[in-house]
Amino acid sequence: MSGVDGLKAAALLFVAAIFQVSIFSQARVLGGEPDILLVTLVAVALLRGSMFGALGGFFGGLVVDTATLSKLGLTSLVLTLAGYWIGRYGETTGRDRVHAPFLSVAVTTVLYAFGVLIVLFVLGEPAPAGPMVRGLVPSIVLNLVLTAPVYWLVRRLLRPLDHGDYATEVQLLG
Repeated sequence: MSGVDGLKAAALLFVAAIFQVSIFSQARVLGGEPDILLVTLVAVALLRGSMFGALGGFFGGLVVDTATLSKLGLTSLVLTLAGYWIGRYGETTGRDRVHAPFLSVAVTTVLYAFGVLIVLFVLGEPAPAGPMVRGLVPSIVLNLVLTAPVYWLVRRLLRPLDHGDYATEVQLLG
């Protein structure tokens, strides 16, 4: 992995975070909100692995948290976990499958929404689950619509790694 790939991924996630805060957070359709940052993070993590996913999730979440002046670290924490696990999925089984980006976006949209609710609950903040549950299906659909063009763009900018670049098996010692 080269430093150029890291810079490209950082630039992609920064632009996606700015678009999320400035444009996509205002676009509500049937109670759902598209999340371009989440979709971009899924594409980066699938193509580059768990470390890129975790670092990208933290970086993108930090940009969103500072731009919106919300709870600093809330989005970063949830996106770091999401980026890591999507990256692991990409490293082990999912990267070469056609349905992997769509499946990852759908699952991550649900887990991200519940992750934010759980963190807010743990912090003792109000966590209204009703609007989130009502807007979950439209959010999934909107994110799935964004998946193909975003994944295509990220794939053109960040070529997928070879299988030899990943540790795909766990070897037990003893």
